[in-house]
Amino acid sequence: MAAKTGKSVLTSKIEAEIELLQRHVQMLKAIMDSEPIGIIRLSEMLQHPQHKVRYSLRILEQENLIEPSPDGAVTTENIQDFLDHLKDTLDSMSATVNELRESIE
Repeated sequence: MAAKTGKSVLTSKIEAEIELLQRHVQMLKAIMDSEPIGIIRLSEMLQHPQHKVRYSLRILEQENLIEPSPDGAVTTENIQDFLDHLKDTLDSMSATVNELRESIE
């Protein structure tokens, strides 16, 4: 029945994870462009609630991509390696999605 409404357990989890990754990357890019930057400014700039900004900042800090400073979040030296890895991963995922699409046509 779920498929008729456009929602499916098979696809909803991956959609949610992609949206979360998109928010984290959007946050990382904003930090790169405006560092140092605080939670309130990020929230206003990206139009995300502060609790979601805090969560993304926590994840980015755990990944060692940003670190706190007295003036707000700043990036670490690991950014370029991460961005290169992300591009490779997205290319691989895109190829897999295309293969999957072709297999159902």
